[in-house]
Amino acid sequence: MRFATPLALASLALAADLDSQRLTRIVPRMQALVDQGKIAGTVTLVARNGKIVHHEAVGVLDIETRKPMTKDSIFQIMSMTKPMTATAIMILADEGKLAISDPVEKHLPEFRGQTMVASRAANGAVTLKKPSRPITLRDLLTHTSGLPSQPPAGLFELPQRMDVPLEKAVLVYSQLPLEFEPGTKWLYSNNGIATLGRIVEVASGQSFETFLRDRVWTPLGMKDTFLFPPDDRKARISSNHVTRDGKLAFADPKTTLAGEARNHRKGAVYPAPEWGAYSTASDLFAFYEMTRQGGVLNGKRILSKAAVEVMTALHTGDVPVSPGNGFALGWQYTKDSMGTLDYVPVGTYGHGGAFGTQGWIDKERGIVGVFLVQGGAGSGDARSAFMKIAASAVTD
Repeated sequence: MRFATPLALASLALAADLDSQRLTRIVPRMQALVDQGKIAGTVTLVARNGKIVHHEAVGVLDIETRKPMTKDSIFQIMSMTKPMTATAIMILADEGKLAISDPVEKHLPEFRGQTMVASRAANGAVTLKKPSRPITLRDLLTHTSGLPSQPPAGLFELPQRMDVPLEKAVLVYSQLPLEFEPGTKWLYSNNGIATLGRIVEVASGQSFETFLRDRVWTPLGMKDTFLFPPDDRKARISSNHVTRDGKLAFADPKTTLAGEARNHRKGAVYPAPEWGAYSTASDLFAFYEMTRQGGVLNGKRILSKAAVEVMTALHTGDVPVSPGNGFALGWQYTKDSMGTLDYVPVGTYGHGGAFGTQGWIDKERGIVGVFLVQGGAGSGDARSAFMKIAASAVTD
């Protein structure tokens, strides 16, 4: 994908009814946070009605080498992977290979006979009972299944070492008791999204990575999106940083998802459908724009329009999620005014990632936004500033 010059982007912004002068505020704000040592660097992208009107890189990939951040820098997008997993499920629904209302046990028999926590005693003893119904794919997609959030103690190092195949990990998840009756509460569950990834494998007959590559990434031209880094991409991957004692430092591989970022997941086998993808701003724009256009981009149809409409609608109803937000199928959904404080209207859908990344699709205004960063105490401030500046540029 070729990108326009700054002058051409300004012209595109005007044509898209965006204030190009307001968009120029993004880079100085990102640079200020870099200069203050709050973040190492960012890549930001704004598009309106399919046209990219802002795409800039600030800072460095790595605080040690000081290699400059570039527009094609690659990031661990972490939970921004979840909508991709949901898209794989919707593709299979389009093909009639599964239904969103299906019980999980229909595709993964190991989930039959699942139990639920009835009570917990003060001494830690747990009483179990049978849930009123089996969990469904919809429950997993909306985080209302009751499956625990993280792998159990027996797989404690899986999030860092990624050394267990998906099939074996999900077999363990299937034996965990549910935390509540399916559909009655909300609990963000990485285990649940991993289970969806395994269902993709069973229903398609392909590995999770192969399915996403062949059915989503390659058709959309997402050439820099993958789960396990090829050698020719490693030089463009940003390191993961944290703020320690008031200064930027490399994240601790013993406690950080995917371990040491500079190790590039050497020897990993777990694909992490819940947080495993690497990507770039331009690749993510292609994925998000496909959903904004009802499942198609540049003549390549990934999903039916009906599937996109179902996937990006609110599905959690009155179940409390977080202030102002609910959940669509695999996407966070802006539900009411409490969720609009970063200037995104009700109905906006998107997802963030553990290292501070964020992507969103504002259907009302035709906006796609991508914010990429890899940790640091200022990542939240940078993300919020970027989202508000991007929205403030809308003039019509």
